[in-house]
Amino acid sequence: MTISVEPVAGRRDLKAFIELPYRLHRGTPWVPPIRSERRRFLNRSKNPYFDHAEAEYFLARRGGEVVGRITAQVDGRWDEYQGGSDGWFGFFEAEEDPGVFAALLDAASGWIRGRGRERMLGPADFTTNDEIGLLVEGYDRAPMILQPWHPPYYRELVEGQGFGKAMDLLMWELWLGDLKQGDAFHDFIEGAARKAEEEHGVRIRQMRKNDIEAEIGRFLEVYNEAWGRNWGFVPVTDAEVAFQAAALKPVLSEDWTMIAERDGEILGAALTLPDVNQVLAKMDGSLLPFGWLRFLRGMRNPQGVAGVPGSEVDAVRVFALGVKPQYQHLGVAALLYVRHREIAARSPQKGGETGWILETNEPMNRAMEGMGGKVVKRYRIYERALAG
Repeated sequence: MTISVEPVAGRRDLKAFIELPYRLHRGTPWVPPIRSERRRFLNRSKNPYFDHAEAEYFLARRGGEVVGRITAQVDGRWDEYQGGSDGWFGFFEAEEDPGVFAALLDAASGWIRGRGRERMLGPADFTTNDEIGLLVEGYDRAPMILQPWHPPYYRELVEGQGFGKAMDLLMWELWLGDLKQGDAFHDFIEGAARKAEEEHGVRIRQMRKNDIEAEIGRFLEVYNEAWGRNWGFVPVTDAEVAFQAAALKPVLSEDWTMIAERDGEILGAALTLPDVNQVLAKMDGSLLPFGWLRFLRGMRNPQGVAGVPGSEVDAVRVFALGVKPQYQHLGVAALLYVRHREIAARSPQKGGETGWILETNEPMNRAMEGMGGKVVKRYRIYERALAG
């Protein structure tokens, strides 16, 4: 049958756009997100991404049935920090049909080309600070919080449309809770952590959940400085900080959120998230009628404290850990690593996965090796030149 691709028009189309992966990936490791959160994230009037970007949402239909979806987006902040010749595709989902893949990717390419761009990158939902990359290794593992999951045929069919690798993102697994002092990490890490405290006066404190928006703002201060030289980095705006803080607050555990300070000055930070996907996997994307109760019971003990014994969540994802460039010689990162091990020893979460690390980031990848980690997932950002 003929495949048609049209922009999303109205609430019915948006609902179909959101619902498609629930059908495509049923029975796979994919974890259904909360539908109301997806609606909020895709709402142009609510998501501050649209303060500096524009996007189009597309649906592919075959015989009247929705068989694929994609977004095409151009971002003024990407233009400012990374150059003005690129657009992105994202939210990519499709049945195993080369024709559907071709139609969707060509529709996104045409929309981006029409805005004067010369290259299309993706996938990203919507930016490199959101869910990003196409899974190319680790298909058998469940995705953790804020990680996408894709079946193996996505890679084959995307590459069949002329896309090549722009960059790979690595996910490292670390389990630390049963290790004793000095057992887990390379001597260099242990020594650097001691010097950070004893010689440089660095102190680690937990973020305060009752002041979480300000604390996330402090974390983003570090984030925007520490990651500034990374491939594909675009700083996060204040409005995006507030938007993300509201979304993350229900899942944060104070134990796993850290600020590194010296004499009141912020040097570094780590934001580690309990893997709420372990609860969401049982909820089928709905908070009603009893999904909210399932969520609360899964995340909290009888005293209502997140991330302590009683929780179903036994793993975490290090969303981001960084140090401001001018303080990276003080051993702050090593001290944050050691604090993670100490917290793992006294919490139900004994380890988990890192946030993605660029394959080209040799210092961070060496640090993961030094802590006994192993790469368990690989996500790929693709690129394709756009013909004039």
